[in-house]
Amino acid sequence: MKQKIICILLILGCLSIQSQERIISEVKIQGAKKTKISFLKGLLEVKSGQVLDSVRIEKDVSLLKRLPSVSHAYFQVDYLRDNLYNVRIGIEENFTIIPDLAFWTSTNNQFSYKIGVYDYNFLGRNYAIGGFYQNNGYDTYALNFRAPNLFSKKFGLAFSHQNWKSEEPLFFNGQSANYLYNNISTELLGLYQLDFNNQLTFGISYFTEKYRYLRGATSPEIPTDLKVDKILYKLLYTYEDLDYYYHYLDGFKSILYLQYVTSKNNFQEQFVIAWNDFFYYDRVGEKGNWANRLRIGFASNSDSPFAPFALDNNINLRGVGIIVDRGTASIVYNTEYRHTFYDKKWLAIQGNAFFDVGTWRQPGGEINDFWKKQNAEFFSGVGLRFINKKIYNAVFRIDYGFSLKDGRKGFVFGLGQYF
Repeated sequence: MKQKIICILLILGCLSIQSQERIISEVKIQGAKKTKISFLKGLLEVKSGQVLDSVRIEKDVSLLKRLPSVSHAYFQVDYLRDNLYNVRIGIEENFTIIPDLAFWTSTNNQFSYKIGVYDYNFLGRNYAIGGFYQNNGYDTYALNFRAPNLFSKKFGLAFSHQNWKSEEPLFFNGQSANYLYNNISTELLGLYQLDFNNQLTFGISYFTEKYRYLRGATSPEIPTDLKVDKILYKLLYTYEDLDYYYHYLDGFKSILYLQYVTSKNNFQEQFVIAWNDFFYYDRVGEKGNWANRLRIGFASNSDSPFAPFALDNNINLRGVGIIVDRGTASIVYNTEYRHTFYDKKWLAIQGNAFFDVGTWRQPGGEINDFWKKQNAEFFSGVGLRFINKKIYNAVFRIDYGFSLKDGRKGFVFGLGQYF
């Protein structure tokens, strides 16, 4: 009899505890205009009928902040009745139809321009679609589509086609020559979200590269015309643990790139290229942000002027110039302090001070190339950022960098933060 009474008491106790659990009655999303609410709810872990868990809600809010269509997100829990609660998630939407417009003059006084448009919230589902046309003396165009959640919450794809032409320098035997470079590529990638912090990107790209001699040094060993078909197999692994607050970032991110390229020619046969970008961001007070990027990369070490790692203004060292050298391995560290000195409803203006340092392994060289003075570069400088807080990735940047080794210096303009 005692055992029956104890069992009944235990059951009643469990029922009492369960009845005291806070249950989600409804999840509401507010503030969505273009973005489909059904799409947003499909991304959330929090559902009606679940036990109220603030940690899970905060994770969902962080996920929404990563979307191109969302500039900011927050949540509120409202008591309904008994042990029932409503969860309200509010979002502030970005404007996501972005023109791509640029004008510049190259070193040979060639006036160049680029015009295009991208929608980063196509169909209200955060698909990215768009393209551009560029004329820098040669015609270039590209078309891109990216849908991370096309098939399910975790699985999507990306597709791109590009016909790129540019005048590029090649370096060999202590000399250089300018070539017309043409890359015609078609790429198909799968996108898979392992979990909240981890993502895989994998796929294949078929492309044709053409080089045509324009001017500069020549060598019997280097062709004046080259055409080669290649296949590139790509795998990217992304780990992201970042906290977003408008244009401020806090936390760590890592992206590992692995590529295997097959081709048949005497100047660049099959080769492997791999590099890892490590990012670390730290909030400094209310208006400061310390940003860091470390890139370590290696490729097959062939003695060829077509080495894959370039030393360039827009990639790694601000102020160094446009493709001033190439290598088969590189180590680059960029650090900058960003301070917001104007921040209103839609516009923020940042000033920044930066330090960029990098070193390269020469084609066919040795690991100790990294430690040779002639292969290392040191640049520092200051810049400005004009940020539209209501438009996705609408950051116009101006940097002025100068060498700490010699007198080289220059301005670097671009869209988006440098890293």
